[in-house]
Order: sequence, then C-alpha cells, then structure tokens
Amino acid sequence: MTLPMGRPMREIFGETVAELAETDPRIVMLDGDVGSSTRADIFEKAHPDRYLQMGIAEQNMFGVAAGLATMGLIPFVSTFVAFAVIRPLDQVRVLVAQTGANVKITAGYAGLFTGQTGMSHIIVDDLAIMRAMPGMVSVAPADAVEAAEALRWAAAHDGPCYVRLVRDATARLFDQSHAFTFGKAEIVREGRDVTLISTGSQTPRTFEAAEILAGDGIDAHVLHVATVKPLDTDGIVAAAARTGRVITVEEHTVLGGLGGAVAEVLGERHPVRVDRIGIQDCYVQSGPNEALLDIYGLSPRRVAEQVRRILANG
Repeated sequence: MTLPMGRPMREIFGETVAELAETDPRIVMLDGDVGSSTRADIFEKAHPDRYLQMGIAEQNMFGVAAGLATMGLIPFVSTFVAFAVIRPLDQVRVLVAQTGANVKITAGYAGLFTGQTGMSHIIVDDLAIMRAMPGMVSVAPADAVEAAEALRWAAAHDGPCYVRLVRDATARLFDQSHAFTFGKAEIVREGRDVTLISTGSQTPRTFEAAEILAGDGIDAHVLHVATVKPLDTDGIVAAAARTGRVITVEEHTVLGGLGGAVAEVLGERHPVRVDRIGIQDCYVQSGPNEALLDIYGLSPRRVAEQVRRILANG
C-alpha cells in the first residue's frame, strides 16, 4: 500500500500560525531571514504588525523571543533546524528552557529534506539534543495533518516546546478526523510478528514498509511516537510486549534519538531485543530527497529490506 502525498509542512506551518493569530493577539512570529523558505511569510502577509524580521542573528532572536514571552506574548520562532537548535543552543538552553519561557521553536528543514542546502544545513541529531534538555518538550508530527494539530497544541501549551517540521511534501498517514494527543503514542498498524516504532515523517514510510513486509508474510505492528519528549512509556511497553521484538526507525541519528529513548524505556521496564534503523554516526551528504532516503536506508523498500535482514539474523 502506497500512501497518498500530503502538503508540505512548511505551508501548513505558515497557514496554521496565521490562523491562530486571528483569534489570539498574543501570537507573534520571529523570522531569521528565511521566511520565504519556512513560509513564515504567510504569517507576515496576514499579520505584518506582529512579524519580526530578526535577520541572520539567531542567538539574538532567541533572546528577543524570551523577552517577548515575559511580556505575555506567544512567540513562534521560525528558521531552519540548523539555526534553531545548533547555532543558538546556549541561548535556547539558558534563556528559554531554564526559564520555562513560553517560546515555540517551530523549526523547519528537519532531517534529510532540506532542498539540497548542503551538509552544513542537514541536522540529524536535533531530537537527541532537545530531548536531553531539561524543560524542553519535543514533538515530531508524521504528516501535514498532524503538523497542523501539533502547532495548535503548541500555541495552547504553557511553556517552551520544539516542533520538528519537514520542508517538502511527505506521504499523508492521517485524514482530517485524526486527533493529536500530546504525550501519547499511536498504533497505526496492528501486527503480531515484530513491533516497528517510528516518529515524524518517517512513520508514513515505516507504515509503507510494513505493508511491503506483509507481502512476505511478516505482520508488523507499527507505533507512531509523535511526542518524543515526554515519551509514552506505557504505550511503548505495550507495543513491545505485543510482539516481543522491537525495531525503531528514524530519520535521525541512531545515537540518542528515538531508538535510544525506546531502548532506555524497555531496558528499565520490559527488556526485549531492540534494533535501530536510522542514520549511523556520519555527516549526511546533500542530494535529492528520494536518493537520500535510499542511501541512508529510510525509504519504505530499504526499511523493509533491513527489517527482513534483522529478523533473519535472529
């Protein structure tokens, strides 16, 4: 089964935050000079008086965002993941996370889909960094439908949060009836042979991999973890107990990301074998989306191949 394509998360981002601002005058947008790329420019057109162009000065942008939060405003910070997590990390940690500032870090261009921007802009360790940071919650929606829901949740959430968004259109896993529940993992396919646990826009590809595996007689149980921190530990334990074998799949480094988080939970609460599919300890090259998914083993076909190999090796 091949899932239909959804809309780009960056367009959903601009539209959703602009819509939220129609009824909440506290919402403002801070842009690091990439509004036409992240589509923060949609907000700019709708609310020019609440759009702050901060230039290529991301450390300062987070200082301003934290200050605005102290005045009762709800700042959404829009830039690439490279400039939201890596470059201003000290400001995020000290000014936002430590203080509990009500800042929404809505970072675009996550993972491999960065429009061939180059190695310097491709960040695949952001979830590891953010989940290790005290006071920071992290959400990675699966598709455009869930991205809109996650952004609405973020606006209503009192405190700092990180929402991981993808640049280009990805497969659509959910229809409009879907309801995002913060802190809860969601079963997207029931199976009995092996549990596949995934997050973000990798989950639709993992679902498609499970459908490929079904053709080989392997019935995969697929769990989507949209909230990477705090983890739904009960949901993860239940999914592991269902099959007794877990494989995590993530468009992120296997070091410290979803796979590490799942292994920590199961090591403490329900010890089972955990294998991790994802980006290994390397810097990712730039290239077309589909080529990169194949190179790093994250296309549905390549995920299915790796699952078969792992299960065959015991």
